[in-house]
Amino acid sequence: MQESLLDISLYTDNKITAPMMLSKKIITMKKLILSLVLMAVTTSYSQELNLPVFTQYLADNPFVLSPAYAGIGDNLRIRANGLTQWVGIKDAPENQSLYVDFRVLDRSGVGISLYNDKNGYTRQTGAKVSFAHHIILDYYSKQYLSFGLSYNFNTFKIDTDEFNTDPYEHPVIDPSVTDNRYNANNNFDISALYRNKNFFVSFNANNVLKKNTNKYRGVEPNLLSNYQVYSGYTFKDKENSRIEYEPSMYFQYFASDKRSSTDLNFKYRRYNRYEDYYWIGVSYRFLNDQFPKPLSVGPMAGFMKSKFYFGYSYQVMFNDLGAYNTGTHVITIGFDFLQAISDCPCTQGPVHD
Repeated sequence: MQESLLDISLYTDNKITAPMMLSKKIITMKKLILSLVLMAVTTSYSQELNLPVFTQYLADNPFVLSPAYAGIGDNLRIRANGLTQWVGIKDAPENQSLYVDFRVLDRSGVGISLYNDKNGYTRQTGAKVSFAHHIILDYYSKQYLSFGLSYNFNTFKIDTDEFNTDPYEHPVIDPSVTDNRYNANNNFDISALYRNKNFFVSFNANNVLKKNTNKYRGVEPNLLSNYQVYSGYTFKDKENSRIEYEPSMYFQYFASDKRSSTDLNFKYRRYNRYEDYYWIGVSYRFLNDQFPKPLSVGPMAGFMKSKFYFGYSYQVMFNDLGAYNTGTHVITIGFDFLQAISDCPCTQGPVHD
């Protein structure tokens, strides 16, 4: 968090009495410890031209992860996410995002995503424009291969207008921050998706180009690539074909500092005769060098009713941040339009065969 970078200086004043000095030191030490934890967890995320991924992709919206999913359905799909991270910590990260994807022609899809991210005093806004093409490998065994490409545009700035000084909350502001450090970047994502009946696996490479860091004199990492694998299988209930069980796995690796994490997910989904449905699930995330210690665990649920979608997920942290917040909340709302926009068998229908 950028605010933590500005708040770690110790405040001293010879005119403060001894009790006030002691109280101030205790408060400052707590802020320093928390700031170091926040820096370790979030600094790498904050300027990687990519929103941190929590469970948004499990809200029936894998397009969050990969441009290869653009137009994967037989409709126009809209999803909007609102995320509040680490509730209880002042100026904790918040972001909003919008995803739209749909079919063009019969075997191609396009999509666009927009986001706004606030992290302390920092602001990121950005957009992705995606294209995907879907290929039938084998009609009878239902094997399909998709390729996707995204162009990314991102802006970053520090809101210096919000800086304020007072003797307790913000005693010292970093004198080196003299402007909003506005910067814009362009990048690309590439991806592939393979489906075989109810099995799926996708690979995505985000930010394949290096970032221009001249304005930051090398402080920012210029290698921003991160790699993601998402895979799962949808099982049908043997006694009721409208009930599905979907275990899945999501792996992400950051090239800049070799970090990696894995999500293990499980979803239960039940349809009715009108193709409306509800689902419940759970997600378990861990850092791969700390397995099996959980980084976060959270339940989730959602439903589709008359083409209106709603989903909610909650994550509680199990690292040092857990003592300072009550968790992360994600809400997703959406709509599906233009059903049967494509009759290609490579579309992802509402009820799997």
